[in-house]
Amino acid sequence: MSTTAPKWRSGSCSDAGRIRSENEDRLYIDHERGIFLIADGVGGHVAGETAAELAIDVIRGELEQSTGELKHRIAYAIARANNGIFETAQANEALRGMACVLPLAVLDEDRFVVGHVGDSRLYLVWNGAIRKLTSDHSPVGEQEERGELTEREAMVHPRRNEVFRDVGTKPRSADDENFIEIREFLFKPDAAVLMCSDGLSDVLTSAQLNEIIEHYDGDPDQTARELVQAANQAAGSDNISVIFIAGPEFVGNASQAMAEARQRHAITRTRSSGLRKPVIVRVLTGRIAFLIYGLILGLLAALRWK
Repeated sequence: MSTTAPKWRSGSCSDAGRIRSENEDRLYIDHERGIFLIADGVGGHVAGETAAELAIDVIRGELEQSTGELKHRIAYAIARANNGIFETAQANEALRGMACVLPLAVLDEDRFVVGHVGDSRLYLVWNGAIRKLTSDHSPVGEQEERGELTEREAMVHPRRNEVFRDVGTKPRSADDENFIEIREFLFKPDAAVLMCSDGLSDVLTSAQLNEIIEHYDGDPDQTARELVQAANQAAGSDNISVIFIAGPEFVGNASQAMAEARQRHAITRTRSSGLRKPVIVRVLTGRIAFLIYGLILGLLAALRWK
């Protein structure tokens, strides 16, 4: 179900995919507070689900209760979730090794602050272009960012699912180096944000994602569903989760609303260009009239000189 506010609209969709029987992804949206979170569970369906659910519960509670600088609140909430998952796994042999990866985004006025761990992603869509704002914390992700692999090569690499950062496999503190990546960026009214698990980004290129988003026509849930459907059609080899957030002025370039706007503009321009000037105006401003004006001015000048 989508939610609406004067500043933005958001929609979401999550699916197990075509191969896996269980969905280990969990979503959390607090539209009132501007909190958006995807937790992608790791460690088997029972353990993965548990890790994702623990992350959601802990982060939600921490952000609701804590105060202070938003960056510090986000880092502290993720660290608390990490340690809660680790402690739960240590107390239960069946859950050993469970973890999750996540992007957590909090909208504060006109800016997004993002806390990110792992290979789930956050993209910014603006002015017809899409740009990945988070780094993949994985060997293949680093190679792609260094330009050693193309996007397509990274998507089919045999080690693409390996990550060297996660939430839950060992104790962490909020200020640990090489743990939480914190990013901050301006969110313009005519921009949109896509958050997703790797079940989407592993099978669809950024250009394919952007092509679907460009059909956005005011229904963020529909866009989220279309992205998930496209991932299932491409492969559906993993759980797929999407949160799509659109600014109040964001409209896809290929949307029906944009097509209607172009049509209205074309009609207005045609009507304007098709208006004929009155006969007297055409006579007084035609080429022959200007030749006559020139002759008269020449005669007047000659008479004055004599």
